Amino acid sequence: MLDLVLVGGSVIDGLGGPARSEDIGIVDGRIVALDHLATEPAIARIDARGLTTIPGIVDIHSHSDLTLISDGSARSKVMQGVTTEIVGNCGLGPFPLDPRSAAQARLAISIIDLDEGVKFDWTDLEGYRRAVKESGPAINLAALVGHVPLRIAAAPDAAGPLDNNQLGRLLTGLETALDSGAVGFSTGLMYPPAMSADRAELIAIGEVVAAHDRLFAMHARNYSTHLLAAVDEALDIARVTGCRLQFSHLAVAGRNNWGSVAVALERIDDALADGIDVGVDIYPYLAGSANLSQLLPEWSQIGGADEIVRRLGRTADRKRIIAEWPELMVHRWDEIVVSFVDGDLESVLGLTVQQIAERWSIPPSEAALNVIRDSHNRAMMVAYGRSEGDLMAVLRHPAASVGSDGLSLNPDGPTGAGIPHPRSYGCYPRLIGRMVREGAISLEKAVAMSTSIPAERVGLTGRGSIQVGSIADLAVIDADTYLDEATYSDPARFAIGVSHVVVDGRRVVVDGVQDLSVRAGAFLDAEQ
Repeated sequence: MLDLVLVGGSVIDGLGGPARSEDIGIVDGRIVALDHLATEPAIARIDARGLTTIPGIVDIHSHSDLTLISDGSARSKVMQGVTTEIVGNCGLGPFPLDPRSAAQARLAISIIDLDEGVKFDWTDLEGYRRAVKESGPAINLAALVGHVPLRIAAAPDAAGPLDNNQLGRLLTGLETALDSGAVGFSTGLMYPPAMSADRAELIAIGEVVAAHDRLFAMHARNYSTHLLAAVDEALDIARVTGCRLQFSHLAVAGRNNWGSVAVALERIDDALADGIDVGVDIYPYLAGSANLSQLLPEWSQIGGADEIVRRLGRTADRKRIIAEWPELMVHRWDEIVVSFVDGDLESVLGLTVQQIAERWSIPPSEAALNVIRDSHNRAMMVAYGRSEGDLMAVLRHPAASVGSDGLSLNPDGPTGAGIPHPRSYGCYPRLIGRMVREGAISLEKAVAMSTSIPAERVGLTGRGSIQVGSIADLAVIDADTYLDEATYSDPARFAIGVSHVVVDGRRVVVDGVQDLSVRAGAFLDAEQ
């Protein structure tokens, strides 16, 4: 007898093949039959007539490291059909932690730390895994080890290149995490202290990652005027070390830089032709999101949040930053919206920096510095001004996958604060629903970019496709109505058109409603 059978629907296997009419039979959390199974005995049935079944979505670029501990229901992702998230991206993971510098590490990754009630009572991947399991996640989770906590644990006071002893400690920490099941490493070369890493450090890390055959995910050093140099730096690491490279959220900021993405893809094509293993990911929006302090000159970010706040309290440093901004800024102040703040600044939420400046009767540059300082560097922004042509160039590239760059959020809990980027609630229905129906991309391509391609990049065998033997992670959608309703001004709106979500053979969403009591997710280790 089957545990669960999905009957009467259209099936897209996630491997790029066309839709076909098949029933899906599941036993013990795995697909055991793809056939006409309407008359087969089963404990439970899903009537999928008129609907489309796709593999459960694998979000290759997520920041739910701590929000899944705060609330394992993963509501904003489950209601898109996401069944697996890869966390630890942009170098901002929550492990390893040295107890002597744990507070410093927590502050350094504070932009993904939305619930002060989460207790950092672990030091390594084993402890972090235990905390996630105790939260009872509704979806699966796999973790990259982040460069920022690695560096702080190895050399908490290092604001520049590491010496040999410090580098040795970092590599030991990396080895330990990879041996414990981390699916790869990520760096965030725009975040302190990872931004201080030199080529020698990155090459040494790449060699360890390659030796373990894991993924090296790179949030590059620059996504504006110097994007191409950043791409070259990433490809150099992959070429020298042989590591599997994932170039994170390939996009470019600033109208003067539009078109750079196409050139970057040409360089990636050349690398692929040379046998370098490289992929890219992107989310289907024309605005990005990051901490507001990423607009600051690099020198003013060295030392992390406490140093940034101290510098912004010094007149000479403020004057220097403001003097340098005209050469560095690729956005207009009316393109930057404050989406999250800490402290007594809630009145500026949802306003552009230009609007804040007008309200406070000060120049926009001073307003931006004050928001960063007074929120203790916890201010987040949504920054507009990207190119649709650049976005479509990535989405149509064969090496591309889609990653939300968002978080699992519960709009009714601590993680629902602020006005987050809508990608946390609507990334995949925007692609597989809206953009497919607009003719921008085929349904089969959109599904593959969200399922089998990211699963293969990370090395998650048995996930991301609908085949006999695959793990039964599935999403049943209405292809005609599947749609994102989250907007920039009203982001906390769940997607529509998701009828059922199955995780490991268990029904997490039934008839469009999430069953919050079902926590079927697992912590996935490398090679699992």
